[in-house]
Amino acid sequence: MQNIAVVTGASSGIGAATARRLAREGFHVVAAARRTDRLAALVEEIGPAATAVECDITSDESVAALAATVAGLDGTLTLLVNNAGGARGLDPVATGSVDDWQWMFDVNVLGTLRVTKALLPALDESGRGTIVVVGSTAAFTVYEGGGGYTAAKHAEKALADTLRLELCGRPVRVIDISPGMVKTDEFAMIRFGGDAAKAAAVYEGAANPLTAEDIADVVVFAATRPHHVNIDRLVIRPIAQAAQHKVYREKWDE
Repeated sequence: MQNIAVVTGASSGIGAATARRLAREGFHVVAAARRTDRLAALVEEIGPAATAVECDITSDESVAALAATVAGLDGTLTLLVNNAGGARGLDPVATGSVDDWQWMFDVNVLGTLRVTKALLPALDESGRGTIVVVGSTAAFTVYEGGGGYTAAKHAEKALADTLRLELCGRPVRVIDISPGMVKTDEFAMIRFGGDAAKAAAVYEGAANPLTAEDIADVVVFAATRPHHVNIDRLVIRPIAQAAQHKVYREKWDE
């Protein structure tokens, strides 16, 4: 029976790249996201090895519908990639937007909780389940202006680490992938409310930031190890990023 993988936030970036890679590895991929037009294009590209499911991970009802769709497929759910997330704003704590913080916690933390709760019984029943949480190096390093995002990613990391403890002795492993600087089409744009100039400045001069495909490669590697092998956490940064604050930036010609 075919293995099924669910990927949240699959309409672009790391999620879309991961869906493509998992399909090539033989999984039937359930690509879940809010934007149905992008999902349709992705599934058309992948072909019959993918199913698109419109899903808002901030909604209990939407996540329940996702779980029902997965249960109706011909196959066994063995992999969940909790990829959906994001950042909004770069305000200091003193002037931080409560709405932005609320959104970041709902998407990064509670969204991961909702989807994991809904799909864990099937993963457990498979006898060979894997949960991947795509976190961030922001989960263990804070920086000015990043209070809301780093707090949410710290909480998501705590969720993953706690879940691993609670599942000890059951056939479900928990893997945390923690990327550093990744240049995708949308992450910085969303953070800065669509301000293209501010989004571009994040990567200006940075020598070869990571790509969505780089992260997808790591996710698939970790998820396809023999099931007795649990890669608790993988931190992946571009070689130009020695730490959260230390990034080599090429000098531009004057």
